[in-house]
Amino acid sequence: MWRNVGPRVAQLSPLERVRLRRIAVRYALHGWEVTPGACLARSRFVCGRAGCPTVGCHPALENWEHAASTDPARVATWWHTRPHGVLLPTGRAFDVLEVPTSLGRHVLAAVGTHPAGFGVRGPVVVTPTGRWMFLVRPGDPLRPELEHCFDVVRHGLGSWIAAPPTRLPEGPVRWAVAPEQARWQLPDSYLVQNALIDALRATGATFPAELLSTHLPLPRRAT
Repeated sequence: MWRNVGPRVAQLSPLERVRLRRIAVRYALHGWEVTPGACLARSRFVCGRAGCPTVGCHPALENWEHAASTDPARVATWWHTRPHGVLLPTGRAFDVLEVPTSLGRHVLAAVGTHPAGFGVRGPVVVTPTGRWMFLVRPGDPLRPELEHCFDVVRHGLGSWIAAPPTRLPEGPVRWAVAPEQARWQLPDSYLVQNALIDALRATGATFPAELLSTHLPLPRRAT
């Protein structure tokens, strides 16, 4: 598969490839499905599939949704020879709420003093392009106030995120709140969404009355 693209792949050190593999396996051991991403080749990504037109970060496997795994041995084999990016499918172990830096910082500061305490603090990924990814329990749709907000994207089934320490052309993906800091626990989606709405209001955003939720589902207990 890689016969014609090998020389263009970024020459990361063997230690960096081993680090990518070690961290991918750690995600799998905690029940987070992993799939390999295309390899960074200068300013584009190369997956090795003939004729693939995608130059941005994307899965290396065409059937990535079915191939994604939590089996540590299987995951380790993907990084045996190539410095793949580490991608985490969403809508399975967790959903992701993606927002710009301005909102992300506001929400992260707000959850530190939230009445729900530690229960609203979960892992948060930050990309070098200024996108913040809040990992939350899966399955809850966006509140009506957020459905038409271009600054907020929900990643559920059929989507994925690049996880640390994946490197993008602009720099590495990193944790603002690492899973260990959150004890590998996920907050209720609506608690984080409420914080997002408060952050938007603080910036002067207003919502039409017909979009305001009057009957919200109660936060679900972690299982």
